[in-house]
Amino acid sequence: MHLIEVFQYEWAIRALVASMLVGLMCGVLGCFIVLRNMSLIGDALAHAILPGVVIAFVVVGYSTLGFFVGSVAAGLLAAAGITWIQQNIHTRNDAAIGIVFTAMFSIGVMGISWISKNEGVHLDLKDFLFGNVLGVANQDLYLTAGVAVYVLASVVVFYRYLFISTFQPVVARTMGISVKLIHYFLMLLLSFAVVASLQTVGVILVVAMLITPASTALLLSNHLKTVLVLAGGIGMLCAFSGLLLAIAIETTPGPAMAVTATFFYLVAAFFAPRRGLIFRLLQKRNLRRRILLEDILKQSFRLQEEAGNITEVALLERLTFRSAILRRGLAALRRRGWMERNSLLLTPAGAEQARRLVRAHRLWETYLAHQTGLDAEQVHEEAERYEHLLPEYLLDEVDASLGYPTIDPHGEPIPEKGE
Repeated sequence: MHLIEVFQYEWAIRALVASMLVGLMCGVLGCFIVLRNMSLIGDALAHAILPGVVIAFVVVGYSTLGFFVGSVAAGLLAAAGITWIQQNIHTRNDAAIGIVFTAMFSIGVMGISWISKNEGVHLDLKDFLFGNVLGVANQDLYLTAGVAVYVLASVVVFYRYLFISTFQPVVARTMGISVKLIHYFLMLLLSFAVVASLQTVGVILVVAMLITPASTALLLSNHLKTVLVLAGGIGMLCAFSGLLLAIAIETTPGPAMAVTATFFYLVAAFFAPRRGLIFRLLQKRNLRRRILLEDILKQSFRLQEEAGNITEVALLERLTFRSAILRRGLAALRRRGWMERNSLLLTPAGAEQARRLVRAHRLWETYLAHQTGLDAEQVHEEAERYEHLLPEYLLDEVDASLGYPTIDPHGEPIPEKGE
């Protein structure tokens, strides 16, 4: 009930709208920052705008528009300085970023400290560092909304140029696209986003809103348009839930938004459908289980080929695991219909699958011996590992490149495809 009552006030509505606009804008723009490995530059620009704030205050006083112009100018100056050092002086890229942003940030802190000594002057460094979203005025909200619309519209209009210069800069140059111009334009958009986020999360935490939602979205999808939509949505969700958390436990909203963004990232890191840790652990477990079943299947096929009958004792002599594991594997083969119910003989489907494995093993052994000159014993272990991973089309290519051999380096016959 307390939260519902809070959002009946105009200042709370302004804070919520401003926060969600910042989350949306930073989430979308952050995708290109992360993909271009520019995360540190985003952090640098966030810190480097403080001198612009100081100069704007000296010139025009406490003015939102003045802070915006001064901050953008300082951000562009920092971006130009970083690029110049990287291109003209033998200094590592990350070192150049650190040199510029620490110098400008220090100048800004010294300037605010000097200004604050004058009587009647209130320029709180804490508000610039950590934000003060609950103090958002109408003018701040209009500026944030205008910047958000401009940044999002720029991403939509110049999407193709941003896309190709991000993933294929060489191809972009051959198409006549100025990669350097796109880079500076992205720096301009980044400066706008950082300045618009000052009041909400501050210069220290804006990098969290730029990087964390985008990184979370990249764990969930490989398609850039989907990633942009997800990043914008996650950014808004982080801003909304962070603000609610801050009001509920009476803490600072900016850090609360950064913490909730990290929470959503950790959830995605563990549970993402294709890249999450849980999914990858299950995938590895399934792969180990498949390799175990295929090893049993292959050795059963060889025994059936050599001796005409299969026994558990003979299988255990050829395999390296315990009898209990073998029995579970045999039960799984029966469930798949690869082994007969009341014996250890392979069904036609099981024999076909085993023949494919034997073909993969012997073809890969032949290929390695032919390409590397290693003897048969040296290539056996390598073939044992790759026989489970080689897709059918690659086996066909290997077979064709070797001239369709019939005998492997051990003198064993290589089964033909579909034999």
